[in-house]
Amino acid sequence: MNLKRIFGTVLTFLGISGLIYTAVLFSSASDDMSDIKSLLIYGILGAVFFASGISLIRTTKDE
Repeated sequence: MNLKRIFGTVLTFLGISGLIYTAVLFSSASDDMSDIKSLLIYGILGAVFFASGISLIRTTKDE
């Protein structure tokens, strides 16, 4: 297995966990500004990690 694929898998799992954590925060969110900030931060980071991990897995070819 290629090192890039392993790194892509790690990024994908980090992204999934970030998106799940965002969903948990969203389900228990009130109207505080700190809740909205943390929702945005974890949601955006989770989406970026997930997208980059999937992209890295797809574009890496086996040799």
